[in-house]
Amino acid sequence: MPEARVIPLHGEGEPESRPGGRRTRSQDQPSPRDPLPSAPEHQPTDWERKLAGGLAFLRRRITGDYEVDEFGFDPDLTHHVLMPPLRPLYDKWFRVETRGLDNVPDTGGALLVANHSGTIPVDAVMTSLAVHDHHPAARHLRLLAADLVFTMPGIAPMARKTGQTLACNADAERLLSSGELVGVFPEGFKGIGKPFSERYKLQRFGRGGFVSAALRTGTPIIPVSIVGAEEIYPIIGNSKTLARLFGLPYAPITPFFPLLGPLGAVPLPSKWIIEFGEPIETAHLGGAQAAEDPMLVFNLTDQVRETIQSTLYTLLMQRRSVFF
Repeated sequence: MPEARVIPLHGEGEPESRPGGRRTRSQDQPSPRDPLPSAPEHQPTDWERKLAGGLAFLRRRITGDYEVDEFGFDPDLTHHVLMPPLRPLYDKWFRVETRGLDNVPDTGGALLVANHSGTIPVDAVMTSLAVHDHHPAARHLRLLAADLVFTMPGIAPMARKTGQTLACNADAERLLSSGELVGVFPEGFKGIGKPFSERYKLQRFGRGGFVSAALRTGTPIIPVSIVGAEEIYPIIGNSKTLARLFGLPYAPITPFFPLLGPLGAVPLPSKWIIEFGEPIETAHLGGAQAAEDPMLVFNLTDQVRETIQSTLYTLLMQRRSVFF
């Protein structure tokens, strides 16, 4: 008896035939020529990226594969270790808003001149973060600091590693000539140590040394106005006896410090605005010869000061409240 031929069901065995005898492939069966589906690529999580970055940083430190400039500035350490703990303060506590960052050049030297306040120089740190984290070129701001900073144990080496140097014309000119962004706070201790009753009233800008440095190097001066720092530690008194005892320019008394001890050292969460003004060009003014003209230096210093003061008043009018 002839053996019966088994006709495969649709999708089994041979593919079904269309009328006319032409065979077609079942949609359920992949073609031998079709590429096999690939597994989705693993996207690293934020935690994995941080771990990889941390391990790469440790490897560079162990092998010595990092650079430190003649001033002691260590950009690798600054970016990966010293800046991250400050970012929550910038983003969440002070909620810093930046304006006019397009006035800061992507390349080349420029001198950023800002008002100073806040009892301790938190405004300098926040301005550095603003330039590095929010400027398209992610530039580092090289701050000119007072002599006292470099005599304090623990603070001095960290200041050097973050790119700070002495507030003197020689260092400022070297940095500007090499194409760095340089930050200066001409009010100095008179600015950060002034009482709360004088908030947002600029103190004297010294003798205009920063203007001379900009003139000699032909670099632009960028006025920077900072609102918010005045309220973080409102100074209501100054213990001159303690200041002399510890060799400090002032010993601040606030509504919470020293009354509340360490808790009183927590800054108030004021709302910050940092505005970078239009550059004041100096390249056309005559270089070193212009820097020796006291009247020109005085006029430029006064122009920068008045620009910052006027901008501060405008920003204060626009701010809804101290904390919002």
